[in-house]
Amino acid sequence: MLTAKQHELIRFIQEKLEETGISPSFEEMKEALDLKSKSGVHRLISALEERGFIRRLPNRARALEIIKLPEDSVSSASKPAPAANDTVVAAHAAKPTAPEPANDIIDVPLHGRIAAGAPIEAIEGQSSMPVPAALLGPGDHYALEVSGDSMIEAGIFDGDFALVKRAETARDGEIVVALVDNEEATLKYLRKDGPMVRLDPANGAYEPQVYEAGRVKVQGKLAGLLRRYH
Repeated sequence: MLTAKQHELIRFIQEKLEETGISPSFEEMKEALDLKSKSGVHRLISALEERGFIRRLPNRARALEIIKLPEDSVSSASKPAPAANDTVVAAHAAKPTAPEPANDIIDVPLHGRIAAGAPIEAIEGQSSMPVPAALLGPGDHYALEVSGDSMIEAGIFDGDFALVKRAETARDGEIVVALVDNEEATLKYLRKDGPMVRLDPANGAYEPQVYEAGRVKVQGKLAGLLRRYH
């Protein structure tokens, strides 16, 4: 069963496909559903995709295909509607040409720098960073600039931007943003050892950091990386 917003979104996508042959942009969907951010749109699309109602076409950011429609969406149309399968085919046939590639972008908060070495303060800021929606899964995300080289064997280098999914818990062995003593943040592998927590680097030149469990808070899990080439 779909939520009201999921129903509203799939109807809007269907209407746009019939009118223009091109799926709507994230900005258009955000405005149509009166959502505060594009991340809300991304979550709705992911939910519809998981339930088999829509499909994202590969290698084209602005390209959604409707696989099926909710039964009530078909029966409640203002004009006489054919069977649900016929409606889906009509949406596909309405496309005059292949959609032009476009970039659906989500602005995620950029919270300063995080250590991949000895812990440094994670600087809270008001800036944001545009990120391709395809790089993010469901959930809330933020970005941090990596400082240091202690995670280079995991492919994380100084100056990279870590894309982090907000979370308060993580499984053993996951790469996390760990806040130590409510003051310093670091990007490390999380290892749980009884009453202790070990934050492991991915660089043989660095020693693991061991703390009492109560001193360490998980603030997110690594979801992806962005790198600039100069």
